[in-house]
Parts: sequence; C-alpha cells; structure tokens
Amino acid sequence: MIETNTQTPIEKVTFQNSSYLIKRDDLIDDHFSGNKARKLFYYLHHDFKDIDTIVSYGSQQSNAMYSLSVLAKLKGVSFIYYVDHIASFLKEHPHGNYYYALKNGMQMIEGKMPTHFEDNICFIPEGGAMREAEYGVSLLGQELAALDVDIFLPSGTGTTALYLQKHLKQRVYTCACVGDSAYLKSQFLALQKDEDLHPTIITLDKKYHFGKLYREFFEIWIKLKEETAIEFDLLYDPLGWMHVTKYKHDFQKPLLYIHQGGLIGNESMLLRYKRRFSEDN
Repeated sequence: MIETNTQTPIEKVTFQNSSYLIKRDDLIDDHFSGNKARKLFYYLHHDFKDIDTIVSYGSQQSNAMYSLSVLAKLKGVSFIYYVDHIASFLKEHPHGNYYYALKNGMQMIEGKMPTHFEDNICFIPEGGAMREAEYGVSLLGQELAALDVDIFLPSGTGTTALYLQKHLKQRVYTCACVGDSAYLKSQFLALQKDEDLHPTIITLDKKYHFGKLYREFFEIWIKLKEETAIEFDLLYDPLGWMHVTKYKHDFQKPLLYIHQGGLIGNESMLLRYKRRFSEDN
C-alpha cells in the first residue's frame, strides 16, 4: 500500500550554469508519482463506497492512464479506459504505460465513451481535470508554503498549477504543453472563475505540438540527465525546461521546479525517439 505521508525531498541542482531547486515528486512512489498521483490522492485517501469500477479516457500511452490503473488495483476495483484508437504496433508489441496498465488489469476499449454511468462507476476526466484534484494538490502546497521561491511546472490540463496557486502565496508559473495558452486559460476558468487565483502562463515564440517528437526536446532531456543526475519525463519536462531556461533571468526569487513524474512513460517515448532519429540519419 502506498504511504499517505507523501512529502518528497527538494534537491538543489545546477543546469546550464544556473541553480534550481527540484521538488522530487517522482519519488512519491515507484508506481504512483508526479502530478498525476497528487491529483488522485483524494481517491487514494477516501473509501470507494459502493464503487466497483473506475472509468476514464485519453491517449493510449497516457501517464494518467497508468496512475489510474494503479489506483484501481489498490482499491480492488475494475478499470475501463476508452481511447479513440490503439496503434497496431502497440497491440503487437505492448510496452510503456499501456503494457503496465494492462498488467494492472485495465480494460482498454477503442471507441466512443458512454455519456452516462451508473452509480457504481467512478468517472475520472482525462488528465484528472476535476475538483477532487484540489485535495492532493493542497497537500503539495502545504509542503511548499514556507519556502521563499518562485514555482514552475509545465501543464497539460493545468489543474495542478491552478490549485497550487490557489493554496500558495508564492507565484506559480506554468506553460501550455497541450494546446496553446488560450486553451490552458479556458481550463483554468472551468475550475476557477477568479482569475486572481490563476497561475502565470509563460510562452515561447515557437509552437510545439503535444506528443510530437522534437530533436530539441530530446537534447535538453539528455543534458538535464547529464548535469543534474535526475531523469525527467520526456513528454512534459523538456518543454517545461525550455521555458525555464528562457525566463531564468525574469524570475524574482530562486526557482523551484516540480518534477512531473511519469518516468514509466519514458520507455515508450525513448522507443519513438530511437525510431525517429534512426530514420533521420
């Protein structure tokens, strides 16, 4: 059983001649870590009364999908996950989050998800964009409340960054990894109408498409591992660190970067990068 004491260490590192603090949320648990775990703590710490199935949807190699499979296994309930499509290569060669979620008992269904569920089903939106996520993110806020820092984390739905800013007086910065800044703002507004409680969105000049492979992502990921001795997520963290390095002189206080976890997902991402770069050469 995962411990309910989720405090994770903070490490000081140097990257490209600048100092940063890293909140090691990848160390919450080997199988339940990062912002996905934080957003699911509400369900981990509360009883599943009369619930026998978790249902969600998203991409076929989603970090959230794997975390939900862990949650379902811990709670002893079924897990059904809807996707638009499963790649034939993945079906033939299961790996990454897909493989490990299946090992945890996930049932993946290709096709449209139902719009109505019975009372015995707990529906969790894609990426954990839900009000219940505030519970776990508030615990993270308690761990950071006494620090005199600026805080950065990259965003998918922006749920973690939003609730973190709500519970902290420090300034929380983020960037849009899925969609653009307007999309991220709309996600904030769906959960919190008061824009004074929203985190600060920073941007790059170049637009990057979520899930697409970029050589500069892989290069900064390698440099991070070499210089900090920490492995980061290959989906969100490279773009996050590109924002950090661009804005490093604009932060008013020492910067604390929140590790996104999701390292199991690197297995499939590394395979994709290997295939892509070998094709380019």
